[in-house]
Amino acid sequence: MAGVVAVAEEDAAVVEVAVPKPDRFGFGWRAELAMGMLLHLDEIDIVEVIAEDYFERPELLGTLARQVPVTLHGVGLGPASASAVDEVRLGKLARLVERVRPDSWSEHLAWVRGGGREIGHLAAPCRNAGTVEGTLRNIERMRRVMGSEPVLENVATLIDPPASPMGEAEWLREVLDGAPGTGMLLDLHNVHANATNFGFDAGAFLRAVPMDRVRTVHLAGGRMWRGRLLDDHLHDVPEPVFQLLEEAAYLAPQPLTVLIERDGRYEGVDSMLMQLREARRAVARGRERRLAGRAAA
Repeated sequence: MAGVVAVAEEDAAVVEVAVPKPDRFGFGWRAELAMGMLLHLDEIDIVEVIAEDYFERPELLGTLARQVPVTLHGVGLGPASASAVDEVRLGKLARLVERVRPDSWSEHLAWVRGGGREIGHLAAPCRNAGTVEGTLRNIERMRRVMGSEPVLENVATLIDPPASPMGEAEWLREVLDGAPGTGMLLDLHNVHANATNFGFDAGAFLRAVPMDRVRTVHLAGGRMWRGRLLDDHLHDVPEPVFQLLEEAAYLAPQPLTVLIERDGRYEGVDSMLMQLREARRAVARGRERRLAGRAAA
């Protein structure tokens, strides 16, 4: 995860010095915010685009991809299942990746179909050996068709999935251990929501998952509804999620790509930029703690 720079020394051979790559920060690309984002590319390192929005019109991403790095985010494959991923969707995603050449591509560790029916929702899978097996088969199929490894996201849930002898962190570890080339997209609001709804410690969750596999981090906001915290992407990123971001930056040794998701009730790009700056500060605090800990050791 580092670049290499050649450094010449007087009367000595050229020495190669590893230069760590920086953390990156950006937004989910939304039409309502597009003009504001384009006017502030000096503060935006990368944008995330919903892949399905461009299956039929990939050329629309060409101009954007020439101005700022793009990562694609899928919402419909549903690999976390004993059922196979949809081959038609997978083919469309592969063609889009081939056309756009994104920085990376990601999907949700969710199940979205069973018995030939689409449920129209990113549901948490039953966490057991059967879904681990099915998920690993789907990851391998995705990898072969796409020609590259996916980055996979933990999901929020309002119910504890039945038939789940494994906890969420254990299930995630089993999947990632079985797919060693696959990265993780860590959605911190999903962690916060699940911790709130099911009474576990979000910080302990971060320490229980393989943080060295995290490539991308999602930040979002939500609201309480009937005693549950909804991950609705309609609100600002709350302070507990920024605190989790600091902890993630402390725990993760590799560079992170941090993206803010917002899907409605937009308050303008200035509000989004303020949250992006707070994300930068949170990561900086975590990195400083990590360096201090290494120095003390």
